[in-house]
Amino acid sequence: MPLLQYTYFALFSRHTSADDMAARLGMAPDEVTVRGSRFTEPAVVPVDHSWKVVCRDPGLRVDEQIARVLDRLRPHAHRVSALARELTGTGGGAVLQVVRYFDDTDPAQPVAADSPNLFGWHLDRGVLDFLAATGAELDVDEYDMGGDEPAG
Repeated sequence: MPLLQYTYFALFSRHTSADDMAARLGMAPDEVTVRGSRFTEPAVVPVDHSWKVVCRDPGLRVDEQIARVLDRLRPHAHRVSALARELTGTGGGAVLQVVRYFDDTDPAQPVAADSPNLFGWHLDRGVLDFLAATGAELDVDEYDMGGDEPAG
């Protein structure tokens, strides 16, 4: 069962732009979203601004992807924590997001027999401490991309 997954840490706000967040943190994001940018028809649907540090490296377990994201954030932990708590007070906040697509098959990309097992993962004390310090939520989205099995 092929698996595509990625993880990111995001700060989000309806009022503070990703550029403002980056300036306050002294750290450029990997990705951003801009409030109101997702839909234009029939009317703009408000979404949050977000500032993200992302790991999309294939072949890593979720905990390994999380470790790569947090390794980049830890030198800025005090600023991340202060900004996350400020944003929480205005309806924004912080999230550690895990996204996994099961049965995301591409017949042109066969799975090697020696591929690592990506299904198990855990959060160690360091990750939990970082989430607590920043007041971040953990959000895990998992999607079954396989087709319906024919009835036997």
